[in-house]
Amino acid sequence: MPFKTDLTWSDVTPKAQWMSRRKLLAGAGALIAAPTLGGPALASIQAAKSALSTDEAPNSLEDITSYNNFYEFGLDKADPARNAGQLTTDPWSVQIDGLVDKPGSYDLADLLAGAPLEERIYRFRCVEAWSMVIPWIGFELSHLLARVGVQSGARYVAFETLVRPEEMPGQRSAILDWPYREGLRLDEAMHPLTILATGLYGEAMPNQNGAPIRLVVPWKYGFKSIKSIVRISLTAEQPQTTWNMQNAREYGFYSNVNPTVDHPRWSQASERRVGGGLFAGRVDTQMFNGYADQVVQLYAGQDLAKDF
Repeated sequence: MPFKTDLTWSDVTPKAQWMSRRKLLAGAGALIAAPTLGGPALASIQAAKSALSTDEAPNSLEDITSYNNFYEFGLDKADPARNAGQLTTDPWSVQIDGLVDKPGSYDLADLLAGAPLEERIYRFRCVEAWSMVIPWIGFELSHLLARVGVQSGARYVAFETLVRPEEMPGQRSAILDWPYREGLRLDEAMHPLTILATGLYGEAMPNQNGAPIRLVVPWKYGFKSIKSIVRISLTAEQPQTTWNMQNAREYGFYSNVNPTVDHPRWSQASERRVGGGLFAGRVDTQMFNGYADQVVQLYAGQDLAKDF
């Protein structure tokens, strides 16, 4: 069930990479007419900054790609950059199932065909009280959900990360119950701030940052923005999420950035901007990571100390 597009592989992929792929596909007698992730198309999108972007200066590419939480590749912040190079991201497909009109296994190229990619410069806040500003390239999750058709009984969207321990060394241990799982309420998933990101700084998504496709929910703590997605399910019931399964006392389902609710082991009232230098001071954490004006209505009537 491919989506229509006027682009071809050669339009959006570096020439050498495209020629190599064309040789591989020629033996099968087919050239897929759909966009991939890197190259000129994403670079040209970089100038089209979304009106939803922050005006803050982004972190450097080095900051963004060398300081990561991605336990599939190790527990240390530098492990993903060291270990993620072996991850194979092409071919890639995403299973979409549950309460949708068009379930199936979708090739990533089909999912991206016609997707309105744009640059979203978002604040990104981690539960360990550090933050970055990242220029993502992506499209609104609501665009994909509209294409597959959300059925009336759906209330939540669940996500799963790839399980491939031969390429993801962290999965060879039982530090978490693999696969990594996350979830959103449907109205959170449909909010225009919520995106599926396929790149950053105008290039294809680096493996250590969640290649080839990941979620970005800027008003929530970073662990909600699940990486290397292989499954999206629409459900009637609240799905299980990895960190809530691991320690429900410390990690709630909503995981909204809330400086008034401390993590049991540290305060969330202030944060350190990665890359700020040795003597950079901490800054006050903003409610909903600075996106309160856009999302506070989603939680009208909820106790955000209870629904943390």
